[in-house]
Amino acid sequence: MASLLPSISVVCVLIIYLSLLADGGGIGVNYGLLGNNLPPPSNAVNLLKSRNIGRVRIFSPDVHVLNALQNSGIQVIIGTFNQDIPSLAGDINFAKAWVQSKIVPYAQTIRFRCISIGNEVIPGDMTNSVFPAMQNMNAALKSFNLGGIPVSTAVPLNSLGASFPPSHGDFSGAVKPAMQHIAGFLANNGFPLLVTAYPYFAYANEPGSISLPYVLFTSPDVVVRDGDLGYKNMFDAMVDAVYSALEKVGAGGVEVVICESGWPSQGNGNFTTPELARTYNQNLLNHVRGSGTPKKPNKNVETYVFALFNENQKDPGVEQHFGLFYPDMTEVYHINF
Repeated sequence: MASLLPSISVVCVLIIYLSLLADGGGIGVNYGLLGNNLPPPSNAVNLLKSRNIGRVRIFSPDVHVLNALQNSGIQVIIGTFNQDIPSLAGDINFAKAWVQSKIVPYAQTIRFRCISIGNEVIPGDMTNSVFPAMQNMNAALKSFNLGGIPVSTAVPLNSLGASFPPSHGDFSGAVKPAMQHIAGFLANNGFPLLVTAYPYFAYANEPGSISLPYVLFTSPDVVVRDGDLGYKNMFDAMVDAVYSALEKVGAGGVEVVICESGWPSQGNGNFTTPELARTYNQNLLNHVRGSGTPKKPNKNVETYVFALFNENQKDPGVEQHFGLFYPDMTEVYHINF
């Protein structure tokens, strides 16, 4: 048997590698619907498949999108409407009805990566509703024998009260009690925390204090030194700040999934050109495909680019120009997935 061990190891590695290729290697895109000129969902899903994009995040349980995703092999993060969070938190029967109508009909034909309880409601008025909503959603899934689908929520970087240097990362005092409950729930169940992280906004808001190579993954040298760890790009620093914050609430083992990151192609002068957007997003994909962060070098960061299409019903300015594709499905710029 000893002579078979090397060949078995090679086969296992090959299987893992092929599985990563099949779902894009932990890389996905956000598919929003805030446009009145977007292509039919079936065309959008065919576009995802043609570009070998194996993961997608959708913000609501849109029946037309869900129908198009059936039997596609694409893994799906599905969100609840923010306005449903109080009902999910306060009524287990509402959660069961949600699962029965939004998940059960598709459970055999769609690979659900996880369910996100809302999007970026922490910090905010619904902060304390998120944890009970997550509990009820998890219980509802179990009642339909779907407890294997993780439940999470998407939080922005401003849920941190401190993020620099990364080892000082900590949730703000206003949200820390809620995040302790949420992080404990995630840790106990082996579920990830979804995080939105945008070096673009940090750079655009403070262009004189942050170097462009540091945000575009093009710095050849360490820019930020944090103890024994060195950071060449802001993305890694943001991710590790969240890991540090999770450690401080006793949940350092929770996986961080970057459910949004991207760069607009116009809307803010020289800060937003197609070339800058292409450089950031291509380097982002190359980076997360090939390495972890300084704090967790052996753990690749599952990452979802924002967004699939330019959406003309979003707020005017940069928000309308995060798309990799125009609504007619031609490229805004080319990205190699």
